[in-house]
Amino acid sequence: MRYTIQTLGCKVNQYESQAMEQQLRALGHFEVDPGEDFDLAIVNTCTVTAVADKKNRNLIRRLRKQCPDAVLAVCGCYAQVKPEDIRALGVDVISGSGGREAFLELAIAAVTDRQKREALDEALRRRSFEILPPGGLATRTRAMLKVQDGCSNFCSYCIIPYARGPVRSLPLDAALAQVTELVEAGYREIVVTGIEIASWGVDLDKTGAMRLPQLLDAICRAAGNVRIRLGSLEPRIIDESFCRLLAGHRNLCPHFHLSMQSGSDSVLARMHRRYDTARYLESVRLLKRHFPGCAVTTDMIVGFPGETEAEFAESLDFIHTCGFASMHVFPYSRRPGTPADKLPGQLGNAVKEARSAAAIAVAAERNAAFRADMIGTVQAVLFEEEAQGTSHPSPEDGETDPSTPLRSAQDDAPLPASDTADTPLWTGHAPNSIRVYAPGTALHNRVLPVRITALFEDGVRGEIAEVEA
Repeated sequence: MRYTIQTLGCKVNQYESQAMEQQLRALGHFEVDPGEDFDLAIVNTCTVTAVADKKNRNLIRRLRKQCPDAVLAVCGCYAQVKPEDIRALGVDVISGSGGREAFLELAIAAVTDRQKREALDEALRRRSFEILPPGGLATRTRAMLKVQDGCSNFCSYCIIPYARGPVRSLPLDAALAQVTELVEAGYREIVVTGIEIASWGVDLDKTGAMRLPQLLDAICRAAGNVRIRLGSLEPRIIDESFCRLLAGHRNLCPHFHLSMQSGSDSVLARMHRRYDTARYLESVRLLKRHFPGCAVTTDMIVGFPGETEAEFAESLDFIHTCGFASMHVFPYSRRPGTPADKLPGQLGNAVKEARSAAAIAVAAERNAAFRADMIGTVQAVLFEEEAQGTSHPSPEDGETDPSTPLRSAQDDAPLPASDTADTPLWTGHAPNSIRVYAPGTALHNRVLPVRITALFEDGVRGEIAEVEA
């Protein structure tokens, strides 16, 4: 059977789509190249914003038009929250944000008998964590490890708790078994991901003895020399004990993505965030003290209902105070079914776009300053591919796709630098997530020391060093 899997949204969706692809391949099915006809199309949807919903619908329509007789199977958060929208598009198989293995079985059966099927549950009633195979696909360099699902924070603007359900955690022994599997397979970096990983363990251990810091400590130990990169973190998880426990692990990437959303206390209160700017800043300062030179990145929502010019100015000032390495900036998007959708003071698109542009300008200034501080340092770079063109998006909170290893740890001897025009330019990422460009040959999936010499495009330029990073 010929299939295609299309994924929208977060790292968890990416992880789950890769797991489904591994299972399809194991059954003898094969993926088609873009534009080729298929027997089965799987769309893994996102619903974090109204824009995401529109992208889902457009993609489903395009796939139906491309292969009218193929089975179209849709899963994910949009299908969970708005199944009626999916039905209206004439989809053959509908599932929600859980039960990936059962969904695949339905999709494969539909290819055989051409019968429509649905498998939807109530997300808020979920209590178990579905363990899927870890890893990535051929030609990639990272693997994602999903350790947690669901969220119980119920921020006023967010639909995800309703789409994903309450917190469920991958048990520690299962997490370590998957880490060992990935290390033995030769992966060079593992991205720890989930819907809200800071809540890992709350459903497993009511005493509080096993929480995210203890999980990460165990993962770092089990991973050996393989790099561990963290997904987005709730700021309150960062305290003195978190930093003391993890600062000694050299394989923990010094890149911490702390969701901020606003730098105004009054806006944070309307968002139902569970911290204020003082607590957030404490987390930033703890990280910078215990992990010198680390990259602290964040998300920011502008134009939240009722946000005044003064509140927005507070947020801009707070960006400078925190000194972020990079930021995602989003204009507020109304989500029916959330408390924020009913708040007074809904702002127009023009205001939100203007504030987005202002925040992005400040973020770009901070990012350039952070990259400039790297000049003269030596960074251990995981090389991924030859640079194609002049611009590559820098990953935030570990968003680079996972990948399959091609080389072993013994292959990491430094290569001589070359300034010849014939030497291709390769690109990869430093531990702090900044993209690095350097000339070399056959560098894919190698970790090599690079001396940073200049700012370059969306990252920095360097030369492979003669000494270990």
